[in-house]
Amino acid sequence: MNISQIFPLPGILRREFAGYSLAAFQKDLLAGITVGAVALPLALAFGIASGATPAAGLVTAIISGLVIGGLSGAPYQISGPTGAMSAVLIVVAGRHGIQGVLVVGFLAGFMILLIGIFRLGKVVSLIPRPVITGFTSGIAVIISVGQIDNLLGIKTPAAENTLAKLLGYLQGNLPVAWQSILCGLIVTIAIFLLPKAITRRVPGSLIGLVTATLIAQYFGFSLPVIGDIPQTILLDDRLKIGASMLTSIPGLLVPALSVAALGGIESLLCGAVCANATGKKMDSNQELIAQGLGNMLIPLFGGVPATAAIARSSVGVSSGGQTRVVSIVQGLLMLACVFLLGPIIAHVPLAALAGVLIATAVKMNEWEEIRWMIQHGFRSAIFTFAITMLATAWLDLTQAIIIGMALSTLGFVFRSSTVTVERKEVDLGTLQKLGHAIRSVHPDISVIYVTGPMFFAAAESLRESFAEHSDNRMVILSMRGVALIDLSGLEVIEELWKRQRKQGGELMLAAVQPAVRAVLDRSRLTAEIGEQNFFWSADRAILAANELLMATA
Repeated sequence: MNISQIFPLPGILRREFAGYSLAAFQKDLLAGITVGAVALPLALAFGIASGATPAAGLVTAIISGLVIGGLSGAPYQISGPTGAMSAVLIVVAGRHGIQGVLVVGFLAGFMILLIGIFRLGKVVSLIPRPVITGFTSGIAVIISVGQIDNLLGIKTPAAENTLAKLLGYLQGNLPVAWQSILCGLIVTIAIFLLPKAITRRVPGSLIGLVTATLIAQYFGFSLPVIGDIPQTILLDDRLKIGASMLTSIPGLLVPALSVAALGGIESLLCGAVCANATGKKMDSNQELIAQGLGNMLIPLFGGVPATAAIARSSVGVSSGGQTRVVSIVQGLLMLACVFLLGPIIAHVPLAALAGVLIATAVKMNEWEEIRWMIQHGFRSAIFTFAITMLATAWLDLTQAIIIGMALSTLGFVFRSSTVTVERKEVDLGTLQKLGHAIRSVHPDISVIYVTGPMFFAAAESLRESFAEHSDNRMVILSMRGVALIDLSGLEVIEELWKRQRKQGGELMLAAVQPAVRAVLDRSRLTAEIGEQNFFWSADRAILAANELLMATA
């Protein structure tokens, strides 16, 4: 392993800024401002949705824009607080308070950093798509239900989980404040219904927030608002490293693992989407190192965990962004908002932010993926998606991923258990066409063609098929279609070999793939069957079997 593999960032930066010009900087500057306009309402909203404050969301956007963006494994990644993270963190905040959220962020950052350092980025990508789609939709449900109080202008008791909270809303007559609903509707209408010609220049969420705030101020609505934004990025509620933090770690390892998995998955998915759009490949391990370091640093300032966000990154790409300067400009713009726009932001109604979050939750569902699964009738994928979504809303992300992975694994095993065993009569004409000088074939030869993995799930069907087709003295097992074999598959072959030897016959293996041959060699089967009974192809095995039978006739 050379130095560029261990420390890839210098090489990434050299390639990224080769030939960088003033014109490219101007494009980056404009793209960064555009991304900042999109990120501002989301940072405020996700700060609250994470169980922290709008100021914590701004701090997260600032640090992640400067640090994670600066160290990223790709030029287009824009990181910050996200809806997926907030769904996990709101539960942590309810159980452990804001310090619990900060400790979880730090631990998750350390875990992500280790994954990047040890170059294990591909491990994160092993979670199947139906599971990712399911918990994304489950997170959308959590975000939406979590904002109903702010949208209606009410305060309801806490519930055990999101589904219980939703049932509580459906059962009771709720006193709603029409002013709150109006503010939320203004924002959602601006996000979904404004013409693209307008929203391409100014994000609909920003237009909606400004409009709702102006209306609330003009008509004197008495609504809960964001409140004071501290004019600092070093918040009072920041991570305190000490004995209390160390004692809290054991109880926070599981949620930290959830946040680390989610952060890694979102960042790598974002990178994959933007890589397809730009043609620029991302160094996944460097990206995880950047995410890890950033998330260890953010809690020290009082921010919540961050990850790369597809929506913001896509805006940067579509706005003409060329390099990571886009992320840095966006971070600096968020910093300017803290010091210059704090008094204005303080008057934004929480109902307006609820509108932003609910609209974001609707948009974050992978509708194309869901539609594709349904249209193509992939029942196991649909079932895995639905169960994962319900588990996310009912239990928590970690359990949902485990359940989803278990269902996906079972589905894969079930589909893979289909193995085809076909017996074919020896065709003399075919052998002669292959160039073999043979005049007759002994009738006591059978060739069994196996297609599919020979593993535990297929073992019983293999036994039954071999019992039906192994009534000749010479049985040739053609295994070109077998790419995998496990202990159960070995046992089935051994049983067939013993049955042949017991009845005075022989077992020959043909066209064994290298991976399967390696497993056979490691077991005692190669020695028991004999090297002389392994052949490159079925026709050569037939010739050898025919010669043996003719010699003993």
